[in-house]
Amino acid sequence: MEEILTIDKEAMKKNSRIQNLRNIGIIAHIDAGKTTTTERILFFTGKVYKIGTVDEGTAVMDWMVQEQERGITITSAATTCFWKDRNINIIDTPGHVDFTAEVERSLKVLDGAVVVFCAVGGVQPQSETVWRQADKYKVPRIAFINKMDRTGADFFKVLEAMRERLGANVLPIQIPIGSEDNFSGIVDLITMKAITYDEEGVEFKVHEIPGDLKKVASKYRHDLIEKLGEVDEVVMERYIHEKGVYPHEVVEVIRKATLNGKIVPVFCGAAAKNKGIPQLLDAITEYLPSPLDIPPMKGIDPNTETEITRAPSDDEKFCALIFKIQTDPFVGKLIYIRVYSGRLKTGDYLYNSTKETDERIVKILKMHANKQEIVQEALAGDIVAVVGLKKSVTGDTICEEDHPIILESMHFPEPVISMAIEPKTKADQEKLGIALNKLQEEDPSFKVSYSKETGQTIISGMGELHLEVLIDRMLREFNVGANVDKPQVAYKETITKHSRAVGKFVQQTGGRGQYGHVVFDMAPAEKGKGIIFVNKIIGGAIPREYIPSVEEGIHEAAQNGSMAGYPVTDVEIKLVDGSFHEVDSSDIAFKMAAAIAFNEGFKSCAPVLLEPIMDLEVTVPEQYLGEVIGDINSRRVKIISIQDRSNLKVVRGYAPLSEMFGYATTVRSLTQGRATYTMEPSFYQEVPKNISEKIIELSGYKKSDSGQNPKTGG
Repeated sequence: MEEILTIDKEAMKKNSRIQNLRNIGIIAHIDAGKTTTTERILFFTGKVYKIGTVDEGTAVMDWMVQEQERGITITSAATTCFWKDRNINIIDTPGHVDFTAEVERSLKVLDGAVVVFCAVGGVQPQSETVWRQADKYKVPRIAFINKMDRTGADFFKVLEAMRERLGANVLPIQIPIGSEDNFSGIVDLITMKAITYDEEGVEFKVHEIPGDLKKVASKYRHDLIEKLGEVDEVVMERYIHEKGVYPHEVVEVIRKATLNGKIVPVFCGAAAKNKGIPQLLDAITEYLPSPLDIPPMKGIDPNTETEITRAPSDDEKFCALIFKIQTDPFVGKLIYIRVYSGRLKTGDYLYNSTKETDERIVKILKMHANKQEIVQEALAGDIVAVVGLKKSVTGDTICEEDHPIILESMHFPEPVISMAIEPKTKADQEKLGIALNKLQEEDPSFKVSYSKETGQTIISGMGELHLEVLIDRMLREFNVGANVDKPQVAYKETITKHSRAVGKFVQQTGGRGQYGHVVFDMAPAEKGKGIIFVNKIIGGAIPREYIPSVEEGIHEAAQNGSMAGYPVTDVEIKLVDGSFHEVDSSDIAFKMAAAIAFNEGFKSCAPVLLEPIMDLEVTVPEQYLGEVIGDINSRRVKIISIQDRSNLKVVRGYAPLSEMFGYATTVRSLTQGRATYTMEPSFYQEVPKNISEKIIELSGYKKSDSGQNPKTGG
């Protein structure tokens, strides 16, 4: 009996550890104050004793030289801290759209998020992007309206914008006391008490609500209970019969509704002045989930192809997802993992179920930005970095070989901008290759390719800043001298009509020959679907073992379209017929036949060029609106809306990326430096015919039936 009691106590202790764990991300639009908020959280939790600032380049979480120089977050940084016996793992993510892959991979492994909004700017383009990413991964979140001390701050206007632009069921838990220079504190609508801060924002007092705010506070308290009644029957019952609800009951209902994604609790403050941070920390621990509050992790058993789950328990079979890779000058490759179940110890041998290879853990590190603390084990729910994995990459699953599982990987956006890069000297050639491989390993949205036609190395990324930062890192971290061309748009090619295509590859060379014959039905596919291959062969017209070679031939041919040599996308290919030779047929013959059929079919399906279209938002003082509108109209921008924001005008539109190079300089000169703009990839659209002809002419591209460029044989 004694032994059973001991086991129960041990289980309770383990559950208590996981229950007290919070894995959260701080996400927002650029300049909303994410890093400043994170720095204040670290200060109040005692993790740091001196507050760093983004402006001075002393923020702990912005540790990269490039971040400190530009005053922006480029890479997501992880840290851990404690608040009221709760262990909070925090990932501070970038706000600039060029680094959106960092947000994507962070949200994949986090349980909850704090979305920071600027009280002046409100819901900005990247706010919408990160919100959609959080929706995709079903991440429960709370909102923090920051910069309440800034000129033009309007808490209630931001609430309205969140409802309109995000479709969020927002629930203010606090309302501000004053705004701009007069912002002095908050009213807690749960306890119906006022909290005011001293000048430094470090000390605060709790007292009765000031008389002039009582009426407004009562209204919002009434709205809060009414909204909670919509998601909880008990609250509704008490609300109808005017029985009242106790504060601790309100907290329980808010927590439950937040975890279910039914509401988004909203808080406010001024992080730079330390105001509102202790209450935000309380909200993180009270309303955001522990690993036990979210559904068990689902995956696929690679042996049976059936779905299996892993509960967040130290006693479960081990499994973890690799979500980030970072090159460290001292320890080599740092691999960031989220442990979903089981435990991991230094020296353990593991199985990479995605790559089907064995790996060994040499070190386990708890990270605090770029500082490391060596630990001996990692448990369920932990986010740690490990050293020793040689073949593993972002998105891979590591687990026990006897109990394999493959977790759902991550999907990253396709690059929209490219440039050619070449080493300055012969000595730089090898170093450039190593640097590019390491950067590509770290950043899944950064792609490196080789143009056979021009003999150039092409690097592709999410925007000019993205590539600029990576080139800067090459120079500083890897000591590589390189010359780069001007950025180029990453066009794509697709088809607009249905066609049947036949590909035959026959060679007789005296001995054994080559024979492959395929028939395709080619048709336009849904936008964003890429290349879809469907095998419709019935009755063995082509033996089953050659089908993968046919698919491989299609994908290789699709890397260069026949119009201007850009990748082909959004095409559905059905393999409907073909023939084979008992002796002469081979994998290579069917691969070549598929490439021939693809190229022939592509030409007869009315191909068109596609260009990346950006979601553009320009914020401009009214007196310069005419000049800005005139300029963006000349850039083929389709204006969607012009709205008011405080004393400014906000112009939103769809802009072709090819027309937007150098826009930052133009918009500054048009408005005496008073306008700001943001741009993010939105969708691909057909290029107008007159522009398409110029692009094709400039490319000088010609592709033969075999899929090779006759100019180079490549």
